[in-house]
Amino acid sequence: MKMTFPFLDQCEVLVIGGGPAGTMAAAAAARQGADTILLERQGFLGGNLTAAGIDTIYGLYSVSENPVKMIGGLSDELTDRLRSQNACYERRNTYGAGIGLTFDIENMKMVLEDMVNESGARVYYHAFAPEVYFDEGGTPAGVVVASKSGLQQVQAEILIDTTGDADVVARAGGRYEKPGEVGPVQSCTTVFFMANVDVGQAKAFGKQSMWQAMADGVENEKYDLPRTEGSFHATPNPTMIEANMTRIGNVDTTDVGSITEAEIVGRKQTQEYVRFLIENVPGFEDAYLVKTGCHVGVREGRRAVGDYVLTREDVLEGRKFPDAVIRCGQPIEDHHSGSDTRWVYVRDHGFYDIPYRCLVPQDLTNVLTAGRCLSATHDAHASARSSGTAMGMGQAAGIAAAMALQSDQTIREIDIADLQAKLREMGAPIERKGADGKDTNCVGRNITG
Repeated sequence: MKMTFPFLDQCEVLVIGGGPAGTMAAAAAARQGADTILLERQGFLGGNLTAAGIDTIYGLYSVSENPVKMIGGLSDELTDRLRSQNACYERRNTYGAGIGLTFDIENMKMVLEDMVNESGARVYYHAFAPEVYFDEGGTPAGVVVASKSGLQQVQAEILIDTTGDADVVARAGGRYEKPGEVGPVQSCTTVFFMANVDVGQAKAFGKQSMWQAMADGVENEKYDLPRTEGSFHATPNPTMIEANMTRIGNVDTTDVGSITEAEIVGRKQTQEYVRFLIENVPGFEDAYLVKTGCHVGVREGRRAVGDYVLTREDVLEGRKFPDAVIRCGQPIEDHHSGSDTRWVYVRDHGFYDIPYRCLVPQDLTNVLTAGRCLSATHDAHASARSSGTAMGMGQAAGIAAAMALQSDQTIREIDIADLQAKLREMGAPIERKGADGKDTNCVGRNITG
């Protein structure tokens, strides 16, 4: 589109979306010396982790009896900062997704903000990008920012789309897939918190007993519970729990009417699950609802189509790639529209690589993506979407953007070996070769360097 709006700011790297991927992308790019701006539509950072209330990070370790570290670097620093504030703890073998790092949401907001601000990146809150504009050569050159200040422009050399729904990729003319049009879409969830819970007594009741009570309540038409499993867990606050139970199916997260209806349905479901817990689970007798997330928790929306599309086979076979920038051991966790959740694990409970090409949208120049709008099929996405993995993607995208600027190259021309070396220096546990020293399980095109 033609650039006709008042000027707001300019930078080298513009990150759109301040969730787990976006915060790490902005911090990483700025620490590498790039002049960086981060746009976030909420008044704080963290995305699903804070706004939606998903107060646990998954994906930092493989899912096995002897967990292996999957993500490192800025995520380690984040964890250390939270621990120094007594604001997090690890929960082993939670539900089916392995070790989770549960944290206090208010501390998380501050820690993420501190990391980004200390990196030198600039943040604009209550701002999102409804349009992308281009230079005379047709290359994306910035975005239109919508905020209480009106419509303004931010100019940039490289854009990193961490919107969760590939908003920038779509508006820049890149290829994408919309779940619901090309296949199923994972359900959304309204997360809720309850206080005055006897957590020990509630946990002793057990998940199986709770799930059976749910099924019985639905069968007897006493409760309207679309999901007859799910979980709650303790938080750093002694009598408070976080519950991930509601299920809102067939939501188009890019349609304002659909997402509005999802918010309404999610709040109604919350009231029903709260009533069920108080009436059926020991320890909840005197509990009460404290809050729901600021917005519905989204698992899957519009996905970019990149230079490589991660597949179900890549995930389950634990495939390795020569341009690996993140590794992931999360199972396929499919919250379909039914009453249960489908789990399929990586072979031998190992891990697979996510190649750099999954962060490079097709048909676009100097645009990267990271987080849950990466290039992946529905099944592969159901594994790679975890917040810890998103942090690793954001870190890689931020470093790659800075490298492109410093070397005067496009994001496709950067030296992958150099990118991998920088990631390892930061603490990311990635490898270019398998344990036998050979690339026998590598797939995809060869990468120079």
